[in-house]
Amino acid sequence: MKTYQGSEIRNVAVVGHAHSGKTTLIAALLHAAKTTPTQGRVADGSAVTAYDEEEVARANTMQNAVAFAEWQGTKINLVDTPGFHMFSHEAKAALLPVEAAAVVVNAQNGVEPVTERVWKWAEEADMPHFVVINQMDHPKAGGEGGLSALIEDLHDRWGRLCVPIQLPISDAEGFHGVVDLVTMEAFYYTPGGDGRGKIGEIPANLAHAAKEAHEALVELVAEGKDELMEEFFAEGTIPEQHLITALHEAIREDRIFPVLYVSGEMNVACDHLLDFIKVYAPAPIERTPMRVKTAVLEAVAAQAENGEGAGASASATRKVSDEEPTAVFVYKTMSDPFAGRITFFKVISGVVKNDASLENYTRHSQEKFSHLSIMQGRKAIDVSELHAGDLGAVAKLRDTFTGDTLGQKGAEVLVESVPMPEPAMTYAIEPKSRADEDKLAPALHKLMEEDQLIRFFRDPQTNEFLIAGAGQQHIETIVNRLKKRYHAEVTLNAPKVPYRETIRGHADAQGRHKKQTGGHGQFGDCKIRMEPLPRGAGFEFANEIFGGAIPRQFVPAVEKGITESAMRGYLAGYPVVDFKVTVYDGSYHDVDSNEMSFKMAGRLAFRKCMEQAKPCLLEPVMKVDIEAPDDFAGTLMGDLNSRRGRVQGMETRGRTTLIHAEVPMAEMLSYATQLTSMTQGKGSYHMEMDHYDIVPQQVAEKILANAKAPVEEEE
Repeated sequence: MKTYQGSEIRNVAVVGHAHSGKTTLIAALLHAAKTTPTQGRVADGSAVTAYDEEEVARANTMQNAVAFAEWQGTKINLVDTPGFHMFSHEAKAALLPVEAAAVVVNAQNGVEPVTERVWKWAEEADMPHFVVINQMDHPKAGGEGGLSALIEDLHDRWGRLCVPIQLPISDAEGFHGVVDLVTMEAFYYTPGGDGRGKIGEIPANLAHAAKEAHEALVELVAEGKDELMEEFFAEGTIPEQHLITALHEAIREDRIFPVLYVSGEMNVACDHLLDFIKVYAPAPIERTPMRVKTAVLEAVAAQAENGEGAGASASATRKVSDEEPTAVFVYKTMSDPFAGRITFFKVISGVVKNDASLENYTRHSQEKFSHLSIMQGRKAIDVSELHAGDLGAVAKLRDTFTGDTLGQKGAEVLVESVPMPEPAMTYAIEPKSRADEDKLAPALHKLMEEDQLIRFFRDPQTNEFLIAGAGQQHIETIVNRLKKRYHAEVTLNAPKVPYRETIRGHADAQGRHKKQTGGHGQFGDCKIRMEPLPRGAGFEFANEIFGGAIPRQFVPAVEKGITESAMRGYLAGYPVVDFKVTVYDGSYHDVDSNEMSFKMAGRLAFRKCMEQAKPCLLEPVMKVDIEAPDDFAGTLMGDLNSRRGRVQGMETRGRTTLIHAEVPMAEMLSYATQLTSMTQGKGSYHMEMDHYDIVPQQVAEKILANAKAPVEEEE
């Protein structure tokens, strides 16, 4: 395998909505570059970047995968990403190790919700990005209004800087070529062939349109550059070589977003896309130096926060160059049943050689990079060294995980990883047998190394094991992997809703515990007042005993009896919260009184107060943000009302509506599936716990009918 310098490398994330053909397109690019002897297919599991068993079974990309093509002296690293909204956090993470993003748009459906989302992420990252309109071979390519309407839509959403640098050649034979608007040449293809085109004349029916589009492109490239504008006005155009250089610079500086046309399925215009990436996409060494953190700057910033100095930032930069100290950033971890943990990394600076020993700056340990390799899907190809800007992989590192930075000792830097969103859905998970229980924790730990969005924890309130993920399909995928990879079978159940109980009124009661069993008896007597507190206040206890009615050492026992009873609940066994108890009187016996007696007296007084204090149920209310195309806003609003939701506001972002609402958790347990159905898979949502609120009477009656009232233990 040839060693490539930073100037000979291009790193591109292939992003876009689900079913826009990203995986198929990458398979076509690899075949066009003669990296693979045949073109892999998603349908039969032969696509290079669709190797996971769950992805093959569902025909849907669920995690990032890496492949490379060698094209005319350039190594092009391609990162395949999921397009289903539930896994789109992977696409965001894929933008960190690359220098450009290919935003793939389905020619039939145009811009879809995840397309908008990844475009926004690329803008936030100041990353050069370009549009690839795929599936041009489809009879409905261009949608109802044709390709001109699709380009107008791109302009409406993202501005006139979205400019075609090709025109598609489609006729009775279908899509079989493109016109290059820079060189003003036509490229013709055999659909279903090897992806290599032949140069020919521009079709007569496209000659005028091509000339106009070329002039529009030249004018747009010249804007903002005085020397180019002078050349343009003097000669009426810009020479081809000057145009290529200027277009490369405009793309690198995020001033122009080119639009290209391809068919991944039929491998048409894929060699031209490879040419475009080689010529116009920025090389790693051209990018702005990466922002990093250093220990020295972090210490200065910490002092500034503590008021010990002027304000300082913990950020520095590291140039992507072989001359800088060696540093690598881990952007992905894969758990392979045979090879073990495979660590995917980007060389930030310096040169990484095989068998190099690097320090893990994040975890302060040493790691040896044995069997250095680059990944072609699942297949590892050994290399002797990797230069700054390249993507590589190494197996069986001991203490290194996604987000870690490693490098040369004494030149510590830290690269910040992309923050993961919070999980949207939680299920209770139960092993089917004792053997499954023993396998569960180690297996889930390995899956959590691979997917940072997975959460596994025990709910202290319900004592259930819970697994959290992006949605139902995400969690089902985890369960299937547990079974197939690690032979751990589990049952999924909807998690118990952590209801609470509280009071709405005041109460006053006496708790008197007296028991004579021969010898020393038991005697405790207390009088308490109970009152409600604001929501979220928890529990307060006050002591207003005067004159020693209850000895001071027994007052904590009264409080303990009350808190223990409150944890057992009164109505349905849920903890009682948001109330205050004041003990103000009582009596004792010199011989028979003890801590146990006053604890029992406290329990009795608590239960008598609860009878009077208008007890009620509280339910968790979630803060929910729903994002979907405008067309579905009415349906979603109606559905939220049926779920007892309260809409807090709406925002419009392009052609997408964002709805903010508060909805009871009990009504949101199956929302992911319903949202997918209501929005044809184009909607997404995020929710988090916000507050507790009183359950309406009719709903509370159903909950209480299904719950058993707690039985107070007698000591």
